Amino acid sequence: MWRIDRIDVVRGDALDPVERLEVIEGEAVAAPRDAVWVLRGTTSHERYVTRLEHAALEERAQGLGRWEATSAALILIRKSAAWWLLAQDERREIFQARSRHVATGLEYLPAVARRLHHARDLGEPFDFLTWFEYAPEHRGAFEELVARLRATEEWRYVDREVDFRLSRTPMAGDPTRP
Repeated sequence: MWRIDRIDVVRGDALDPVERLEVIEGEAVAAPRDAVWVLRGTTSHERYVTRLEHAALEERAQGLGRWEATSAALILIRKSAAWWLLAQDERREIFQARSRHVATGLEYLPAVARRLHHARDLGEPFDFLTWFEYAPEHRGAFEELVARLRATEEWRYVDREVDFRLSRTPMAGDPTRP
């Protein structure tokens, strides 16, 4: 469904290049036999978010799969051992109080939809698989969001990051589709 337009290795090792990416949801889904690589993740409760932040996210978010969202990004992130050695409250302090991760993300909703998949506890090579969808006219806003997050204290703890930019043809029922 998604054509890979660009793969940037921000930090660490690359993945073998591929032309297309398929997002498959569900627990009992088998990987396609011709897959070059497969990444697994699971959605989970929001680990560093307060009740008020959660409510603000829910209020502004519009979700994935919107017909106009023909651009996407998959950003794979692994944090350093130093990050995981911090206590939960220390990570929260860096994540939100100093890096303002949630507050920054809120500024770009609803234009940029997102879903975080946790992969660390599954033994995957990345801790987080971050998926974003947006309309092409919101590409500049998305790039700004990513740049702002990468400039934070939190990102000093990222030791591997691979950034995929993707596109797809408009979905059936898209009023702009010929």
